[in-house]
Amino acid sequence: MAHFLSRSRALLPYKAISFSNTPFVGARQLPSLWQQQRLRQQRWSSHSPLGTALDPSRKKVTMATLQSMYKKGEPIAVMTAHDFPSAHVADAAGMDVILVGDSLAMVALGMEDTSEVTVEDMLLHCRSVARATKAAFTVGDLPMGSYEISPEQALETAIRFIKQGRVQGIKLEGGAEMAPTIAKITKAGIPVLAHVGLTPQRQGSLGGFRVQGKTSKGAMKVLEDALAVQEAGCFGMVMEAVPAEVASAITQKLRVPTIGIGAGNGCSGQVLVQVDMTGNFPPGRFIPKFVKQYGNVWAESLKAIESYREEVKSRQYPAPEHTYPIPAGELEAFRRDIEKL
Repeated sequence: MAHFLSRSRALLPYKAISFSNTPFVGARQLPSLWQQQRLRQQRWSSHSPLGTALDPSRKKVTMATLQSMYKKGEPIAVMTAHDFPSAHVADAAGMDVILVGDSLAMVALGMEDTSEVTVEDMLLHCRSVARATKAAFTVGDLPMGSYEISPEQALETAIRFIKQGRVQGIKLEGGAEMAPTIAKITKAGIPVLAHVGLTPQRQGSLGGFRVQGKTSKGAMKVLEDALAVQEAGCFGMVMEAVPAEVASAITQKLRVPTIGIGAGNGCSGQVLVQVDMTGNFPPGRFIPKFVKQYGNVWAESLKAIESYREEVKSRQYPAPEHTYPIPAGELEAFRRDIEKL
């Protein structure tokens, strides 16, 4: 007990320690496991852990959960995350699925497009997201060049995402031409989220970021791709940049959920890039038509950081309440010692 209290005081200087309503062992009162955890988390340090999910009672989302939601017609909420903080807040907000999208190439790494991001980049970010996510189902995006050569290459990459990235499923782009690859991965027991319609990794061959399925022939191509990846065993598919009526009709023809992004409200769920919908980007950045901005994180962050800079320059920060005290006698002794130098 003495050892525990000494460690607690080291972690919590100048704070009273109370163990009321805790179990007794003989004449000794012991802290509960919850109190011990709280003591470990509270440190006088800027490097303290961020904490745990806000709702620890929330059940873990599994494949069975997603299938149940789909059968009941409950929309599936999907959000991208690229690191521990973005995953932490998405999980706390109740996202059903967190996607570590290759869009992190631009939003986290400052690259021009998704073609630059590597498997190693993605694995690093997947691990960071996985550490923060306690309830949501996590999916990692296979980057360009890591799965197109052969189904065997794709399976090897997918296994790395599960084992090293610590995600629970993978996503890859492509329609009917990727069906054998999807089948190979799913037969190995790895859940696959397909991606049809506009496939950004292949935007060069599509003539840029263009809406798909705007003609009868084009719409049939999206449907054929959707049916092919469904038969290959995917548990669902992202449907991007497809007219709402087309996406809704295709969704009704399928027996797996569709996750829309720029595909209207008739899909089984929706996904957005987190920095887009939170407004965490500088003014002037191009935003797709389908994005609704629910906040302005950039403006709030800029305001806070500018205030900090002003207070540093004017010496308003740190104020006395932000500093650590020293007994007056010890301070006087220290000053006398300085004079002797």
